[in-house]
Amino acid sequence: MDAQQFAQAMAGLPLNQTAFFDSIGSTNDVVAEWAAAGHSGPSVAAAGQQTQGRGRDGRRWHTPPGSALAASLLLPLPIDFAPGALGRLSGLGGLAVCEALEALGLQPQIKWPNDVLLNGKKVCGVLAEAHWAGERLQAVLLGIGINLAASAVPPAAELNFPATCVEAEAGRPVAAAALLRSLLQNVLAWLPRLAEQALLQAWEARLAYKGQHVQLHSGQKCWDAQLLGLAPDGRLRLRLEGGEERSFQAGEIRIRPGV
Repeated sequence: MDAQQFAQAMAGLPLNQTAFFDSIGSTNDVVAEWAAAGHSGPSVAAAGQQTQGRGRDGRRWHTPPGSALAASLLLPLPIDFAPGALGRLSGLGGLAVCEALEALGLQPQIKWPNDVLLNGKKVCGVLAEAHWAGERLQAVLLGIGINLAASAVPPAAELNFPATCVEAEAGRPVAAAALLRSLLQNVLAWLPRLAEQALLQAWEARLAYKGQHVQLHSGQKCWDAQLLGLAPDGRLRLRLEGGEERSFQAGEIRIRPGV
């Protein structure tokens, strides 16, 4: 994707601000500056290459030139949105990506809380960050990175979970600009419904490992549980080995397929 393709893809979308960079450290840093300057969004920054892209827990997100879709959104929050439901934001991004990939004939799933899978392999990461003005939640930053070509997939030695790319799964090249427009349309359609049950239902319908036994990891500890679904605030509902049901928020645990 280049600047002209980006501009054409953004045409007609209800966005307050857009920017494209051939290469940049992190698009999330760009929209964070917009938020700090008082811009309300919705706005989007995208790049052909990221040199300092980041994922959850501070991990590096691999974005070589022309191989991935790297974009960050600044989103205003619906008036009725409660800060306690911030966990829904990763679901919003994951759901928008899933619907864009489904339009290509693919069958993605969301690996809670913030990854999108194709055939059980990670193809996309979503990073949601809250922006506060004092004690008031002002806006959210949503960073989205999608592996489009094989060169976006890191070497196996650097992976902590199997990864793939859209081109390999679709069997054909996919235009980054068209995919970005599609997922932005989905984000903008779901954003006013962020607090609705419908969003949770759509997210849960695409939830990887639902009803299955998974491994939970927290620090050096590992144990088994059954994945039940989602709580209203976006937490993950699990049945532990002794039969107890618990909900976990993002950052408390990591999940892996059961063995």
